[in-house]
Amino acid sequence: MSSYTEKTGTVKPVLELKVKNHPGVMSHICGLFARRAYNMEGILCMPMEDKRYSRIWLLVNEDDRLEQVIKQTQKLVDVFEVKRHHAEHDVFVQLEEYFAY
Repeated sequence: MSSYTEKTGTVKPVLELKVKNHPGVMSHICGLFARRAYNMEGILCMPMEDKRYSRIWLLVNEDDRLEQVIKQTQKLVDVFEVKRHHAEHDVFVQLEEYFAY
């Protein structure tokens, strides 16, 4: 169990997106979540080795709407892939540990 899950008592899955690396992509993704009133607890974005693409990790809440939001995210033109990870995904656990000091 991740330290975030232990502290809050709630499951926070991580969505990993492969997206086109250009201005406005993050705005489109955040806009989709905002229009559906779906909160993101954390966002991390890094360019991939091929600079045409970026990887975005979203720490989100687990609820009944998540599957629908994932399907809608997959339909965005700039999104090539969406993977869902468990709350124990290393990206946010490592960041939390880094900033805890």
